[in-house]
Amino acid sequence: MAILTEIAILEQKYTESCKKHGVQPNTAILSALFEAVVKKSRNQRCIMNLLLDRVKYDDFHPLLELCNEINASEVEEIDLFVRSSCSLEDQYALSLIRSVNQKLRVVHLHDSFGKNFWRDFIQGLSCKVLNVRSLHFHKLNIVGEFAQLHTLILDKNRLLGFGEGCFSCMPQLTHLSMCDTLVSDLWTTTAALLKLPSLKELRFQIWICCSDSSPLKSQSSSSSSTRDDENRFNESNSPIGAGFSDVFEHMDPDLPVEETLHSMDFSYEIPEQELNGEVFMRKKVRKAKIPYQSDDVSPVGSFTRQFGNVGLKYISSKASPICFKKHYRMYMINSLPKLKVLDDLAIRKSDRDRAIETYSTNFEHLPYKRKKKESVVRVLEKRETRSSKGRSQNFYTRSLCASRMGSSSWPLLHSLPFSRIHREDENRRLSPRQFEYHPLDPSLMVFGTLDGEVVVLNHESGKIVRYIPSHGAQSSILGLCWLKMYPSMVIAGSANGSLKLYDIQKASKTVTTSSHAASGSVTYDEFDQLTSVHVNSMDKLFLASGYSKDVALYDIGSGKRLQVFADMHQEHINVVKFANHSPFLFATSSFDKDVKLWDLRQEPSRPCYTASSTKGNVMVCFSPDDRYLLTSAVDNEVKQLLTVDGRLHLNFEIVPTGSSMNYTRSYYMNGNDYIVSGSCDENVIRVCCAQTGRRLRDVSLEGNDSDFSMMFVQSLRGDPFRDFNMSVLAAYTRPSSVSEIVKVNLLASRDSIEEQSYGLRCYPSNSMGG
Repeated sequence: MAILTEIAILEQKYTESCKKHGVQPNTAILSALFEAVVKKSRNQRCIMNLLLDRVKYDDFHPLLELCNEINASEVEEIDLFVRSSCSLEDQYALSLIRSVNQKLRVVHLHDSFGKNFWRDFIQGLSCKVLNVRSLHFHKLNIVGEFAQLHTLILDKNRLLGFGEGCFSCMPQLTHLSMCDTLVSDLWTTTAALLKLPSLKELRFQIWICCSDSSPLKSQSSSSSSTRDDENRFNESNSPIGAGFSDVFEHMDPDLPVEETLHSMDFSYEIPEQELNGEVFMRKKVRKAKIPYQSDDVSPVGSFTRQFGNVGLKYISSKASPICFKKHYRMYMINSLPKLKVLDDLAIRKSDRDRAIETYSTNFEHLPYKRKKKESVVRVLEKRETRSSKGRSQNFYTRSLCASRMGSSSWPLLHSLPFSRIHREDENRRLSPRQFEYHPLDPSLMVFGTLDGEVVVLNHESGKIVRYIPSHGAQSSILGLCWLKMYPSMVIAGSANGSLKLYDIQKASKTVTTSSHAASGSVTYDEFDQLTSVHVNSMDKLFLASGYSKDVALYDIGSGKRLQVFADMHQEHINVVKFANHSPFLFATSSFDKDVKLWDLRQEPSRPCYTASSTKGNVMVCFSPDDRYLLTSAVDNEVKQLLTVDGRLHLNFEIVPTGSSMNYTRSYYMNGNDYIVSGSCDENVIRVCCAQTGRRLRDVSLEGNDSDFSMMFVQSLRGDPFRDFNMSVLAAYTRPSSVSEIVKVNLLASRDSIEEQSYGLRCYPSNSMGG
């Protein structure tokens, strides 16, 4: 009876506190106290339900005093719920939560709290189960102490990824659900999840088991991975497998959390549908944008597993984008060796074996097929002592890259700050549309703007070195090419057909509109609707292509147009590229789905050969040694051809999105070793081995946390002087944004340097060009 008396005293103290503050007692709080009394009288656990969404500001002070009393009382645990919008301001709601922190069992927050609330909230709690909605972050970074937490539900949040320190203080977390989020990156996601030593069950989608002869129920296995297959799917004691997001709608506060989660029965009424001639049960399935065939389980639709004479069918719902990644399930199983259940499906030994094989076939764990990471100190020691006989300097460079990349799952992304610089008009920003690294100086690059300006930038310091204003009608710079033998000279081509050769040594050192900034330029005959220019290896000739079927040949020294090669393709020619070593060979790519190799010595009336894609070709480029041609067609159709005869060497098999406007561009990185590829409807840069086609890493561009805007890839280039470095021309999807150049360093951590964000305007990437 002592506890009953104590709760009655708590109720009395609360009533007196309300009277002191001049407010009426909150009926929801009185009801919660009464329920606690009833439970204890029935010898049940004394758990109190606190519903903050029924609390108003006038209730705050009496409730805070009550919480302080409860914290010192014999009330065993508190379940705290905010099911709808809370009228309390962030700091008041957080104060109430903190006041009962030590007795928290379940915390369920589905609310429109502000970003400051969440930043303080994720610094740590003592609850066992946490269900959170409406997080105001692109990148989750839970770094606080959650020592007792064993179940975390982050469904239906707009999360893109995770900070480097996320999940580092959750030693007991065994169940994690992130369905219907925006998480998409396999590499950073698995790196974050590896910080959870006790994680056994993970979910990014809901796989529902059904059969033709029995009602549909959510099925999952127990944590044991050694059960027979026949028994594995008859288990239903997994909290993640049991309608996880509905747990808090049906939770019995009289039972411990573990018993509640394991005792619930979730059945679904789902209409029958027919697919490929088969009738099966389907629950609101999200349609895939990605029409690919894979050995993996598809995240959408259904698949069947056979056990004896019984066929078990599964369908998916509420899938996060990561589920649409090719080989997603095999990648996760291989990368998380302690995981027992993924997406409600138990992980069998055969799954583990298959995951190892799939991973080794399609992915590189470390660069250059290294099996394990060595310490940087050890590699340097070997290099200095020459302890590895017969090893070239290139071997040590590759070993160092493998060591450094293995320690950085969050590559450093750094936006160049030039966009805000304009001396004569502070409100106007430079809007890059094309860029190229300098061929000899590792610190320089040139970029052309949407307004027709040409800017030489020290990309290491972010400072503008030379500036050339636009002339006449402003028109986007779509073609840029440095001369190699005369490294102060650059050719720039505009969308309006203008072609000029600039000597950057004679250009202005400041951002100005003065005419003398363009002194030293040479003007060539215009090429209408230009999209691409390129100089040959001897710096004597250059080619121009555009929205036509023709290519023009120019003499750099005389300034004359020598010839126009007509009707080289059936549709317009997006890009033309000279070989890196032969001054006569060049390649063209067109929306007619063909790539062609030409030789100036044969008077280009017919190509050396033609190679075809299934979609329109956006661009083509030669490998640095001219051994290969890299072709990029619409929607991630990226192939590597043998330059000598156009035979297919590699198909990189990047999953398409289904968009006919998803223009893809690809370039080489680290010489001939790797390729980088990105598309204008996606925020992902893919890094693949140029010899095996295996994926090394995906890098996701991140937008602004403030408005959840996404970024897409307009163009990209591998850094010719630094291994595993590149730059990306990117823009936000927000219509009022400005494009920017983002430097990517795969060997450094993004959290090692404080990143700066700038407001951007977005321009659709409808122009082809490189």
